[in-house]
Amino acid sequence: MDDTPPICPLCHRPIPPGVPQSRHHLIPRLRGAKGGETVLLHHICHKEIHATLTETELARDYATPEALRAHPRLAAFVTWVAKRPPEFNPKTAGPRRRG
Repeated sequence: MDDTPPICPLCHRPIPPGVPQSRHHLIPRLRGAKGGETVLLHHICHKEIHATLTETELARDYATPEALRAHPRLAAFVTWVAKRPPEFNPKTAGPRRRG
């Protein structure tokens, strides 16, 4: 059995066992993707996606990991979080941001 941890498609860091993680629907369920494709992300990465983009924006323009990484705010987040260890998980959530 392969013990290699999965890689987060947003930040490209490993997701070790026990690290907060969640599944992201590439096309939001509220926009018609019930049962659609999901990707496993660090929880902090998933929170940043939803703090940055609306469900409509996600469905219309950001339905792939590549498109998400190309968004300016998420690109800056990826650069920032890449310097942290894979188990990094801040204790407080930041404000929801748009833009």
